[in-house]
Amino acid sequence: MIVSARNVTPARTPSTVPIAGEAAYAEGLARLRESYRAIPPNARVRLAKKTSNLFRARAAAEAPGLDVSGLASVISIDPEARTADVGGMCTYEDLVAATLPFGLAPTVVPQLKSITLGGAVSGMGIESSSFRAGLPHEAVLSMDILTGSGEVVTAAPGGPDADLFFAFPNSYGTLGYSTRLTVALEPVTRYVELRHVRFHTLDDLQETMGEIVDAREYEGEAVDYLDGVVFSADESYLVLGRKTDEPGPLSDYTGREIYYRSIQHADGITRDRLTTHDYLWRWDTDWFWCSRAFGAQNPKVRRLWPKHLLRSSFYWKLVALDRRWDIGDRLAARKGEPPGERVVQDIEVHIDEITEFLEWFLDEIPIEPIWLCPLRLRDPLPTGADPDRPWPLYPLEPRETYVNVGFWSAVPKQPGQIEGRANRLIEEKVSELGGHKSLYSEAFYERAEFDELYGGTHLEKYKSRYDPEDRLLGLYDKTVRRQ
Repeated sequence: MIVSARNVTPARTPSTVPIAGEAAYAEGLARLRESYRAIPPNARVRLAKKTSNLFRARAAAEAPGLDVSGLASVISIDPEARTADVGGMCTYEDLVAATLPFGLAPTVVPQLKSITLGGAVSGMGIESSSFRAGLPHEAVLSMDILTGSGEVVTAAPGGPDADLFFAFPNSYGTLGYSTRLTVALEPVTRYVELRHVRFHTLDDLQETMGEIVDAREYEGEAVDYLDGVVFSADESYLVLGRKTDEPGPLSDYTGREIYYRSIQHADGITRDRLTTHDYLWRWDTDWFWCSRAFGAQNPKVRRLWPKHLLRSSFYWKLVALDRRWDIGDRLAARKGEPPGERVVQDIEVHIDEITEFLEWFLDEIPIEPIWLCPLRLRDPLPTGADPDRPWPLYPLEPRETYVNVGFWSAVPKQPGQIEGRANRLIEEKVSELGGHKSLYSEAFYERAEFDELYGGTHLEKYKSRYDPEDRLLGLYDKTVRRQ
Protein backbone atom coordinates (compact mmCIF):
# COMPACT_ATOMS: atom_id res chain seq x y z
CA MET A 1 0.00 0.00 0.00
CA ILE A 2 1.37 3.42 -0.95
CA VAL A 3 0.22 6.18 1.35
CA SER A 4 -0.63 9.29 -0.64
CA ALA A 5 -2.46 12.48 0.17
CA ARG A 6 -5.77 10.59 -0.02
CA ASN A 7 -5.20 7.48 2.04
CA VAL A 8 -3.21 8.29 5.18
CA THR A 9 -3.84 5.63 7.83
CA PRO A 10 -1.53 6.21 10.82
CA ALA A 11 -0.46 3.05 12.62
CA ARG A 12 0.55 4.76 15.85
CA THR A 13 0.01 8.49 16.37
CA PRO A 14 -1.28 10.94 13.79
CA SER A 15 1.28 13.02 11.93
CA THR A 16 0.96 16.77 11.66
CA VAL A 17 2.86 16.71 8.37
CA PRO A 18 0.64 16.44 5.28
CA ILE A 19 1.60 14.01 2.54
CA ALA A 20 1.56 16.15 -0.58
CA GLY A 21 1.05 13.64 -3.39
CA GLU A 22 2.13 13.56 -7.02
CA ALA A 23 0.19 16.62 -8.19
CA ALA A 24 1.93 18.90 -5.69
CA TYR A 25 5.32 17.53 -6.73
CA ALA A 26 4.55 18.06 -10.41
CA GLU A 27 3.56 21.66 -9.70
CA GLY A 28 6.77 22.26 -7.75
CA LEU A 29 8.85 20.71 -10.52
CA ALA A 30 7.18 22.96 -13.10
CA ARG A 31 8.09 26.05 -11.05
CA LEU A 32 11.66 24.81 -10.78
CA ARG A 33 11.95 24.37 -14.55
CA GLU A 34 10.44 27.79 -15.16
CA SER A 35 12.97 29.40 -12.81
CA TYR A 36 15.81 27.60 -14.60
CA ARG A 37 14.69 29.05 -17.92
CA ALA A 38 14.63 32.54 -16.35
CA ILE A 39 18.35 32.42 -15.52
CA PRO A 40 20.43 34.09 -18.25
CA PRO A 41 22.49 31.62 -20.29
CA ASN A 42 25.77 33.22 -19.19
CA ALA A 43 24.91 33.18 -15.46
CA ARG A 44 25.69 30.51 -12.90
CA VAL A 45 22.80 28.33 -11.77
CA ARG A 46 22.26 28.40 -8.00
CA LEU A 47 19.48 27.67 -5.54
CA ALA A 48 17.26 30.53 -4.38
CA LYS A 49 17.45 29.50 -0.72
CA LYS A 50 17.05 31.82 2.26
CA THR A 51 18.58 29.33 4.67
CA SER A 52 21.52 26.97 4.63
CA ASN A 53 23.32 24.48 6.86
CA LEU A 54 26.67 25.50 5.37
CA PHE A 55 29.35 27.18 7.47
CA ARG A 56 31.28 28.68 4.59
CA ALA A 57 30.70 32.00 2.90
CA ARG A 58 28.89 32.01 -0.42
CA ALA A 59 29.38 34.59 -3.15
CA ALA A 60 26.49 36.90 -3.87
CA ALA A 61 24.15 35.58 -6.53
CA GLU A 62 24.56 37.22 -9.92
CA ALA A 63 21.15 36.15 -11.23
CA PRO A 64 17.81 34.84 -9.97
CA GLY A 65 18.12 31.42 -8.38
CA LEU A 66 16.25 28.16 -8.80
CA ASP A 67 12.82 28.15 -7.19
CA VAL A 68 12.78 24.99 -5.07
CA SER A 69 9.96 26.12 -2.80
CA GLY A 70 7.58 23.50 -4.22
CA LEU A 71 9.93 20.58 -3.55
CA ALA A 72 9.84 20.55 0.25
CA SER A 73 7.15 17.94 0.86
CA VAL A 74 6.73 14.27 1.62
CA ILE A 75 5.22 12.95 -1.62
CA SER A 76 4.21 9.45 -0.51
CA ILE A 77 5.05 6.66 1.94
CA ASP A 78 4.87 2.94 1.29
CA PRO A 79 4.87 1.33 4.75
CA GLU A 80 4.87 -2.20 3.32
CA ALA A 81 7.90 -1.64 1.09
CA ARG A 82 9.40 0.64 3.78
CA THR A 83 10.12 3.47 1.40
CA ALA A 84 9.31 7.15 1.14
CA ASP A 85 9.24 9.52 -1.83
CA VAL A 86 10.22 13.06 -0.89
CA GLY A 87 11.07 16.34 -2.54
CA GLY A 88 14.70 17.32 -2.52
CA MET A 89 14.03 20.20 -0.11
CA CYS A 90 12.03 18.08 2.34
CA THR A 91 13.55 18.33 5.82
CA TYR A 92 14.29 15.31 7.94
CA GLU A 93 12.04 16.84 10.59
CA ASP A 94 9.06 16.58 8.25
CA LEU A 95 9.99 13.13 6.97
CA VAL A 96 10.41 11.75 10.49
CA ALA A 97 7.08 13.25 11.54
CA ALA A 98 5.41 11.53 8.59
CA THR A 99 7.04 8.11 9.08
CA LEU A 100 7.02 7.64 12.85
CA PRO A 101 3.25 7.02 12.93
CA PHE A 102 3.96 3.90 10.86
CA GLY A 103 6.73 2.74 13.19
CA LEU A 104 9.34 3.69 10.56
CA ALA A 105 12.17 6.18 10.21
CA PRO A 106 14.95 6.91 7.71
CA THR A 107 17.88 4.54 8.19
CA VAL A 108 20.09 7.52 9.08
CA VAL A 109 18.60 10.73 10.49
CA PRO A 110 21.14 13.60 10.55
CA GLN A 111 21.20 15.42 13.85
CA LEU A 112 19.51 18.72 12.97
CA LYS A 113 15.87 19.14 12.06
CA SER A 114 16.43 21.66 9.27
CA ILE A 115 18.75 19.43 7.22
CA THR A 116 17.08 18.50 3.92
CA LEU A 117 17.31 15.14 2.24
CA GLY A 118 18.77 16.68 -0.88
CA GLY A 119 21.35 18.50 1.23
CA ALA A 120 22.35 15.42 3.18
CA VAL A 121 22.77 13.39 0.00
CA SER A 122 24.62 15.96 -2.13
CA GLY A 123 26.63 16.97 0.93
CA MET A 124 27.17 14.66 3.84
CA GLY A 125 25.11 13.59 6.82
CA ILE A 126 25.79 11.14 9.61
CA GLU A 127 24.28 9.90 12.84
CA SER A 128 24.49 7.22 15.49
CA SER A 129 23.06 4.52 13.21
CA SER A 130 25.91 5.05 10.71
CA PHE A 131 28.08 2.30 12.17
CA ARG A 132 25.50 -0.20 10.82
CA ALA A 133 23.48 1.78 8.24
CA GLY A 134 26.17 3.89 6.56
CA LEU A 135 25.47 7.41 5.35
CA PRO A 136 22.21 9.05 4.19
CA HIS A 137 22.97 8.64 0.48
CA GLU A 138 23.21 4.87 1.00
CA ALA A 139 19.50 4.80 1.82
CA VAL A 140 18.63 6.32 -1.56
CA LEU A 141 17.09 3.90 -4.04
CA SER A 142 16.71 6.41 -6.86
CA MET A 143 16.61 10.16 -7.34
CA ASP A 144 15.52 12.69 -9.90
CA ILE A 145 18.20 15.33 -10.49
CA LEU A 146 18.05 18.65 -12.31
CA THR A 147 21.40 18.75 -14.10
CA GLY A 148 23.36 21.79 -15.20
CA SER A 149 21.88 21.43 -18.69
CA GLY A 150 18.36 21.89 -17.30
CA GLU A 151 17.35 18.27 -17.88
CA VAL A 152 15.73 16.21 -15.10
CA VAL A 153 17.15 12.68 -15.13
CA THR A 154 16.40 9.69 -12.92
CA ALA A 155 19.58 8.28 -11.43
CA ALA A 156 19.57 4.79 -9.92
CA PRO A 157 21.91 1.80 -9.70
CA GLY A 158 21.85 -0.15 -12.94
CA GLY A 159 20.12 2.61 -14.87
CA PRO A 160 21.41 4.72 -17.78
CA ASP A 161 22.49 7.47 -15.38
CA ALA A 162 24.00 5.20 -12.72
CA ASP A 163 27.28 7.14 -12.91
CA LEU A 164 25.43 10.25 -11.69
CA PHE A 165 23.82 8.23 -8.90
CA PHE A 166 27.21 7.23 -7.52
CA ALA A 167 28.88 10.61 -8.15
CA PHE A 168 26.14 12.74 -6.59
CA PRO A 169 27.14 12.31 -2.90
CA ASN A 170 29.57 15.04 -1.86
CA SER A 171 29.01 16.96 -5.10
CA TYR A 172 27.39 19.92 -3.26
CA GLY A 173 25.32 21.04 -6.23
CA THR A 174 28.16 20.90 -8.74
CA LEU A 175 26.45 18.15 -10.75
CA GLY A 176 22.87 19.25 -10.19
CA TYR A 177 20.14 19.37 -7.57
CA SER A 178 17.91 16.52 -6.46
CA THR A 179 14.24 17.21 -7.02
CA ARG A 180 12.89 13.89 -5.75
CA LEU A 181 14.36 10.99 -3.80
CA THR A 182 13.08 7.51 -3.02
CA VAL A 183 14.64 6.42 0.26
CA ALA A 184 14.59 3.28 2.36
CA LEU A 185 13.06 3.30 5.82
CA GLU A 186 13.62 0.97 8.76
CA PRO A 187 11.42 -0.18 11.65
CA VAL A 188 11.77 1.72 14.91
CA THR A 189 10.32 1.18 18.35
CA ARG A 190 8.58 3.60 20.67
CA TYR A 191 11.64 4.23 22.82
CA VAL A 192 15.42 4.17 22.83
CA GLU A 193 17.20 3.03 25.99
CA LEU A 194 20.62 4.58 26.48
CA ARG A 195 23.75 3.46 28.28
CA HIS A 196 26.40 6.09 28.95
CA VAL A 197 29.75 4.32 29.30
CA ARG A 198 32.60 6.39 30.75
CA PHE A 199 36.25 5.97 29.79
CA HIS A 200 39.31 7.38 31.51
CA THR A 201 41.67 6.84 28.56
CA LEU A 202 41.20 7.41 24.84
CA ASP A 203 42.86 4.08 24.07
CA ASP A 204 40.11 2.26 25.99
CA LEU A 205 37.47 4.33 24.20
CA GLN A 206 38.93 3.43 20.79
CA GLU A 207 39.20 -0.27 21.56
CA THR A 208 35.67 -0.55 22.93
CA MET A 209 34.21 1.43 20.05
CA GLY A 210 35.79 -0.95 17.55
CA GLU A 211 34.48 -3.99 19.39
CA ILE A 212 30.94 -2.61 19.45
CA VAL A 213 31.00 -1.76 15.74
CA ASP A 214 32.02 -5.32 14.95
CA ALA A 215 29.70 -7.11 17.39
CA ARG A 216 26.77 -4.64 17.48
CA GLU A 217 26.40 -5.43 21.16
CA TYR A 218 28.02 -4.56 24.48
CA GLU A 219 28.07 -6.81 27.53
CA GLY A 220 25.38 -9.02 26.01
CA GLU A 221 22.97 -6.20 25.15
CA ALA A 222 22.20 -5.09 21.58
CA VAL A 223 23.49 -1.74 20.33
CA ASP A 224 21.37 -0.09 17.62
CA TYR A 225 22.81 3.42 17.93
CA LEU A 226 26.36 4.46 18.80
CA ASP A 227 28.05 7.82 19.25
CA GLY A 228 30.30 9.45 21.80
CA VAL A 229 31.48 12.64 23.46
CA VAL A 230 34.98 13.63 24.55
CA PHE A 231 35.26 16.27 27.27
CA SER A 232 38.96 15.75 27.97
CA ALA A 233 41.67 13.12 27.59
CA ASP A 234 40.51 11.42 30.81
CA GLU A 235 36.75 11.98 30.46
CA SER A 236 35.06 10.51 27.42
CA TYR A 237 31.87 8.55 26.81
CA LEU A 238 30.21 6.20 24.41
CA VAL A 239 26.42 6.41 24.27
CA LEU A 240 24.85 3.08 23.35
CA GLY A 241 21.23 3.12 22.20
CA ARG A 242 18.90 0.14 22.08
CA LYS A 243 15.49 0.06 20.41
CA THR A 244 12.76 -0.99 22.81
CA ASP A 245 8.99 -0.95 23.32
CA GLU A 246 9.37 -1.66 27.04
CA PRO A 247 7.65 1.04 29.10
CA GLY A 248 9.59 2.98 31.69
CA PRO A 249 10.44 6.47 32.95
CA LEU A 250 11.32 8.94 30.19
CA SER A 251 13.62 11.95 30.18
CA ASP A 252 12.88 15.22 28.41
CA TYR A 253 15.70 17.41 27.08
CA THR A 254 13.55 19.81 25.09
CA GLY A 255 13.22 22.36 27.90
CA ARG A 256 15.36 23.18 30.92
CA GLU A 257 17.42 19.99 30.97
CA ILE A 258 20.43 19.80 28.66
CA TYR A 259 21.07 16.48 26.94
CA TYR A 260 24.86 16.40 26.68
CA ARG A 261 25.25 17.23 30.35
CA SER A 262 23.14 14.18 31.22
CA ILE A 263 25.84 11.96 29.75
CA GLN A 264 28.49 12.92 32.30
CA HIS A 265 29.02 10.86 35.44
CA ALA A 266 31.85 9.77 37.72
CA ASP A 267 32.44 6.19 36.58
CA GLY A 268 30.94 3.03 35.09
CA ILE A 269 27.59 3.06 33.24
CA THR A 270 24.43 5.10 33.67
CA ARG A 271 21.12 4.60 31.87
CA ASP A 272 18.47 6.84 30.37
CA ARG A 273 15.42 6.48 28.16
CA LEU A 274 13.86 8.70 25.51
CA THR A 275 11.02 8.41 23.05
CA THR A 276 12.37 7.59 19.61
CA HIS A 277 11.27 11.02 18.41
CA ASP A 278 13.20 12.76 21.20
CA TYR A 279 16.22 10.53 20.68
CA LEU A 280 16.42 11.35 16.98
CA TRP A 281 16.34 15.09 17.79
CA ARG A 282 18.27 14.99 21.09
CA TRP A 283 21.05 17.16 19.66
CA ASP A 284 18.82 19.75 17.99
CA THR A 285 17.54 21.49 21.13
CA ASP A 286 20.98 22.84 22.01
CA TRP A 287 22.63 22.42 18.61
CA PHE A 288 24.76 19.77 20.34
CA TRP A 289 26.34 22.21 22.87
CA CYS A 290 26.65 25.30 20.68
CA SER A 291 23.63 27.01 22.28
CA ARG A 292 25.92 27.99 25.16
CA ALA A 293 27.50 30.60 22.85
CA PHE A 294 24.13 32.41 22.89
CA GLY A 295 23.66 32.10 26.66
CA ALA A 296 20.85 29.56 26.24
CA GLN A 297 22.41 27.16 28.74
CA ASN A 298 22.54 29.75 31.51
CA PRO A 299 19.73 28.66 33.87
CA LYS A 300 18.47 32.23 34.31
CA VAL A 301 18.38 32.83 30.55
CA ARG A 302 16.94 29.41 29.79
CA ARG A 303 13.93 29.99 32.03
CA LEU A 304 13.01 32.97 29.87
CA TRP A 305 13.96 31.48 26.50
CA PRO A 306 10.81 30.41 24.58
CA LYS A 307 10.84 26.64 24.28
CA HIS A 308 9.91 26.71 20.59
CA LEU A 309 13.10 28.70 19.91
CA LEU A 310 15.35 26.09 21.51
CA ARG A 311 16.24 24.60 18.15
CA SER A 312 19.00 24.71 15.57
CA SER A 313 17.02 26.65 12.96
CA PHE A 314 16.75 29.62 15.36
CA TYR A 315 20.41 29.47 16.29
CA TRP A 316 21.17 29.69 12.58
CA LYS A 317 19.42 33.06 12.52
CA LEU A 318 21.61 34.24 15.38
CA VAL A 319 24.71 33.08 13.50
CA ALA A 320 23.55 35.03 10.44
CA LEU A 321 23.22 38.17 12.56
CA ASP A 322 26.68 37.62 13.99
CA ARG A 323 28.15 37.24 10.49
CA ARG A 324 26.45 40.41 9.32
CA TRP A 325 27.37 42.63 12.27
CA ASP A 326 30.48 40.89 13.74
CA ILE A 327 28.73 40.82 17.09
CA GLY A 328 31.01 38.22 18.67
CA ASP A 329 34.23 39.98 17.69
CA ARG A 330 32.88 43.35 18.82
CA LEU A 331 31.97 41.97 22.23
CA ALA A 332 35.40 40.32 22.49
CA ALA A 333 37.09 43.63 21.63
CA ARG A 334 35.22 45.38 24.45
CA LYS A 335 36.70 42.82 26.84
CA GLY A 336 40.17 43.32 25.40
CA GLU A 337 40.11 39.88 23.76
CA PRO A 338 41.25 39.05 20.21
CA PRO A 339 38.75 38.18 17.47
CA GLY A 340 37.95 34.52 16.93
CA GLU A 341 38.70 32.09 14.14
CA ARG A 342 35.68 29.92 13.47
CA VAL A 343 36.56 26.22 13.69
CA VAL A 344 33.41 24.40 12.63
CA GLN A 345 34.35 21.09 11.06
CA ASP A 346 33.60 17.40 10.79
CA ILE A 347 36.57 15.20 9.92
CA GLU A 348 36.90 11.46 9.47
CA VAL A 349 39.86 9.20 10.19
CA HIS A 350 40.21 5.44 10.33
CA ILE A 351 39.30 4.10 13.75
CA ASP A 352 42.91 2.98 14.30
CA GLU A 353 43.97 6.65 14.16
CA ILE A 354 41.29 8.16 16.37
CA THR A 355 43.31 8.22 19.61
CA GLU A 356 46.26 9.93 17.94
CA PHE A 357 44.02 12.55 16.38
CA LEU A 358 42.14 13.26 19.60
CA GLU A 359 45.33 13.55 21.65
CA TRP A 360 46.76 15.98 19.09
CA PHE A 361 43.53 17.98 18.92
CA LEU A 362 43.18 18.31 22.70
CA ASP A 363 46.76 19.57 22.91
CA GLU A 364 46.59 22.00 19.97
CA ILE A 365 43.02 23.28 19.57
CA PRO A 366 41.23 24.75 22.65
CA ILE A 367 37.77 23.39 21.88
CA GLU A 368 35.61 21.01 23.90
CA PRO A 369 33.43 18.93 23.91
CA ILE A 370 34.08 16.87 20.79
CA TRP A 371 31.53 14.59 19.13
CA LEU A 372 32.40 11.11 17.86
CA CYS A 373 30.38 8.98 15.46
CA PRO A 374 31.69 5.71 13.99
CA LEU A 375 30.62 4.73 10.48
CA ARG A 376 30.96 2.03 7.89
CA LEU A 377 29.71 1.86 4.35
CA ARG A 378 26.75 -0.47 3.99
CA ASP A 379 27.47 -4.03 2.96
CA PRO A 380 26.61 -5.21 0.36
CA LEU A 381 27.20 -2.25 -1.91
CA PRO A 382 24.59 -1.21 -4.50
CA THR A 383 24.60 -2.96 -7.85
CA GLY A 384 27.26 -1.53 -10.14
CA ALA A 385 29.28 0.22 -7.42
CA ASP A 386 33.07 0.32 -7.71
CA PRO A 387 34.22 -2.25 -5.12
CA ASP A 388 37.22 -0.09 -4.15
CA ARG A 389 35.65 3.38 -4.10
CA PRO A 390 31.89 3.09 -4.53
CA TRP A 391 31.20 6.81 -4.06
CA PRO A 392 33.84 8.47 -6.28
CA LEU A 393 33.74 11.93 -4.69
CA TYR A 394 34.05 10.69 -1.10
CA PRO A 395 37.12 8.71 0.04
CA LEU A 396 35.70 5.85 2.10
CA GLU A 397 36.66 2.23 1.58
CA PRO A 398 34.21 -0.64 2.02
CA ARG A 399 34.47 -2.88 5.09
CA GLU A 400 36.57 -0.32 6.98
CA THR A 401 35.53 1.52 10.12
CA TYR A 402 35.97 5.28 10.31
CA VAL A 403 35.18 7.77 13.05
CA ASN A 404 33.61 11.13 12.35
CA VAL A 405 34.88 13.81 14.74
CA GLY A 406 32.82 16.98 15.07
CA PHE A 407 34.01 20.20 16.72
CA TRP A 408 32.14 23.47 16.42
CA SER A 409 33.42 26.61 18.08
CA ALA A 410 36.06 29.34 17.67
CA VAL A 411 39.64 29.88 18.82
CA PRO A 412 41.42 33.20 19.42
CA LYS A 413 43.25 34.68 16.45
CA GLN A 414 46.82 35.80 17.00
CA PRO A 415 48.14 39.04 15.42
CA GLY A 416 49.78 38.43 12.05
CA GLN A 417 48.76 34.79 11.77
CA ILE A 418 47.79 33.29 8.42
CA GLU A 419 44.10 33.17 7.58
CA GLY A 420 42.50 30.01 8.90
CA ARG A 421 45.57 28.94 10.91
CA ALA A 422 43.74 26.47 13.18
CA ASN A 423 41.70 25.03 10.31
CA ARG A 424 44.84 24.58 8.22
CA LEU A 425 46.59 22.77 11.08
CA ILE A 426 43.61 20.42 11.37
CA GLU A 427 43.63 19.71 7.64
CA GLU A 428 47.36 18.91 7.76
CA LYS A 429 46.94 16.53 10.70
CA VAL A 430 43.94 14.80 9.16
CA SER A 431 45.80 14.33 5.87
CA GLU A 432 48.83 12.99 7.75
CA LEU A 433 46.55 10.33 9.25
CA GLY A 434 45.03 9.45 5.88
CA GLY A 435 41.68 11.08 6.68
CA HIS A 436 39.52 13.78 5.14
CA LYS A 437 36.86 16.24 6.16
CA SER A 438 33.36 17.26 5.14
CA LEU A 439 33.11 20.30 2.88
CA TYR A 440 30.23 22.18 4.48
CA SER A 441 32.66 24.61 6.14
CA GLU A 442 35.87 26.45 5.26
CA ALA A 443 38.51 24.43 3.43
CA PHE A 444 42.07 25.46 2.54
CA TYR A 445 43.43 22.55 0.50
CA GLU A 446 45.75 23.09 -2.44
CA ARG A 447 44.13 21.99 -5.68
CA ALA A 448 46.18 18.82 -6.21
CA GLU A 449 45.48 17.42 -2.75
CA PHE A 450 41.82 18.37 -3.01
CA ASP A 451 41.42 16.56 -6.32
CA GLU A 452 43.09 13.45 -4.93
CA LEU A 453 40.82 13.40 -1.89
CA TYR A 454 37.55 14.29 -3.56
CA GLY A 455 37.67 12.56 -6.93
CA GLY A 456 38.72 15.47 -9.12
CA THR A 457 39.34 13.41 -12.26
CA HIS A 458 36.02 11.62 -11.82
CA LEU A 459 34.19 14.89 -11.26
CA GLU A 460 35.47 16.46 -14.46
CA LYS A 461 34.18 13.47 -16.43
CA TYR A 462 30.73 13.76 -14.88
CA LYS A 463 30.68 17.54 -15.29
CA SER A 464 31.34 17.22 -19.02
CA ARG A 465 28.35 14.93 -19.38
CA TYR A 466 25.80 16.53 -17.05
CA ASP A 467 26.91 20.16 -17.13
CA PRO A 468 28.49 20.59 -20.59
CA GLU A 469 28.06 24.39 -20.64
CA ASP A 470 29.54 24.82 -17.14
CA ARG A 471 26.41 26.37 -15.65
CA LEU A 472 27.25 25.02 -12.18
CA LEU A 473 30.29 25.92 -10.10
CA GLY A 474 33.03 23.32 -9.75
CA LEU A 475 33.58 21.63 -6.40
CA TYR A 476 36.94 23.29 -5.67
CA ASP A 477 35.64 26.71 -6.67
CA LYS A 478 32.57 26.31 -4.48
CA THR A 479 34.11 24.77 -1.36
CA VAL A 480 37.65 26.19 -1.22
CA ARG A 481 37.59 29.35 -3.30
CA ARG A 482 34.04 30.08 -2.01
CA GLN A 483 32.88 31.56 -5.26
